[in-house]
Amino acid sequence: MKIYLLSLGAGLLVGIVYNLLNVRSPAPPVVALLGLLGILIGEQIISVGKQLLSGQAFQVAW
Repeated sequence: MKIYLLSLGAGLLVGIVYNLLNVRSPAPPVVALLGLLGILIGEQIISVGKQLLSGQAFQVAW
């Protein structure tokens, strides 16, 4: 979890610097970012589902 927070923090910092320098972000459009989110969810849903079917609690499976 710590690596995700560090990644988010780095992204926010870069976004702030881009804004202060009036530089346009090279990030993809929102549609592409939503697609990446879907990929991440898809990668996790199978393993979480298998663990739930084996009888583990949701917090443990997640």
